[in-house]
Amino acid sequence: MRIGYFGGAIQSGTIDDVVAEAKQVEADGYASYWAPQIFSHDALTVLAIVGREVPRIELGTSVVPTYPRHPMMLAQQGLSVNAATGGRLCLGIGLSHQVVIESMMGMSFDKPVRHLRDYLSILGPLSRGEAVGFDGEAYRTHAAVAVPGGTPFPIVVAALGPQMLKATAELADGTLTWCTGPRTLADHTVPTITAAAEAAGRPAPRVIAALPVCVTTDIAAAHERAANVFAIYGQLPSYRAMLDREGAAGPADIAIVGTADEVVERIGSLASIGVTDFAAVSFPGTPDEAGATREALLQLL
Repeated sequence: MRIGYFGGAIQSGTIDDVVAEAKQVEADGYASYWAPQIFSHDALTVLAIVGREVPRIELGTSVVPTYPRHPMMLAQQGLSVNAATGGRLCLGIGLSHQVVIESMMGMSFDKPVRHLRDYLSILGPLSRGEAVGFDGEAYRTHAAVAVPGGTPFPIVVAALGPQMLKATAELADGTLTWCTGPRTLADHTVPTITAAAEAAGRPAPRVIAALPVCVTTDIAAAHERAANVFAIYGQLPSYRAMLDREGAAGPADIAIVGTADEVVERIGSLASIGVTDFAAVSFPGTPDEAGATREALLQLL
């Protein structure tokens, strides 16, 4: 199982801060660095800059919302980032959430699974440098793009429900989950996407699991902090469904919290259920917890 790091500087810091964070993550020996796309810097733009400064680590988006960007445009962006980074991009995409797409952006969130299938039917070929001729319900595209130095890049999808996982297995390279606990990963995510890929004659998919992590002696305080920091994810329908499936009251219940040995054991056990990559979301409450969490994660590298 590969161990990656979910960056936070892209939300709260400058581009120089993101570069510095990614440099440290690479120096520590992580396999990948993941940049979220929420309401701050544009992840792909920043990763293109990071890739010129940080030469070796895989660079992933987690995740770029699909509705606001045409798949042809996103393919051009992805190929351009790959040209800038020497072919190290893993493009993570997702639907975002109805409240974001409709209430904030004023766009339709209609038929999300159909939207994803059409989207990947265009993005996939273009990401591989192939021409596309596609007439779907959500998109119709007949075009090709040519980006010098832009090599093909893998695509992973923030797929949670069974229909999304099936579409991802058939048309992408894997899934990237958040707020999905180990029981749900073992009983739902991994078997659903793996079976769908096998049925479609596709390679085994990547399953990238991102979860909050904190090494601490104050378990109660860490759980309280997780409940506050990640509260919104317990309210969004797609994540709420995964928490309900897990039997979790909220995100705090799926946070990986405890001693260094406990944290290392819980993360390491994910490999046995079919998780191929773990992306750590560190949420320390003190400098001591930050250092202890970092040291524990280094044991897994």
